[in-house]
Amino acid sequence: MKELQFKTNINCGGCVSKVTPVLNATEGVCEWNVDTANPGKVLTIKTDSLSEQEVIATIAKAGFKAEALGE
Repeated sequence: MKELQFKTNINCGGCVSKVTPVLNATEGVCEWNVDTANPGKVLTIKTDSLSEQEVIATIAKAGFKAEALGE
């Protein structure tokens, strides 16, 4: 299991509710959360199979931007 972190533009509860069904339906996502209090709106995803690019594409499908945070 790895943990991936992304800077996003998911900045409020309404945004989180739009992204929730998309992330929950994505195979390979074990657990996730968005820290909307953080200035970077950091999305943390625990996954056993997804790559950063796949997560970024999934977030884009929900209508948001995500960029990988370096280790």
